[in-house]
Amino acid sequence: MELLSVLLQTTSGLGSLGAAIGVAVAVIGAAIGIGQIGKAAVEGIARQPEAGSDIRTTMIISAALIEGVSLFAIVVCGFIL
Repeated sequence: MELLSVLLQTTSGLGSLGAAIGVAVAVIGAAIGIGQIGKAAVEGIARQPEAGSDIRTTMIISAALIEGVSLFAIVVCGFIL
């Protein structure tokens, strides 16, 4: 009986670790994606300054979509806990 309780405690700890790793991967992935978008937008605006407002609008929409996906991943990992 004692072995079963130890196994259940270990399993709950692994679930928390998995959720924490999932949140970390989601946030790191979103940060890398938004960084790439920002880099490409700055390069695009530097090449064509007259298209700056269109590029900026597209960049904001893309960044919002990426943040939405990462927030969804964080919520799912929260449900695991």
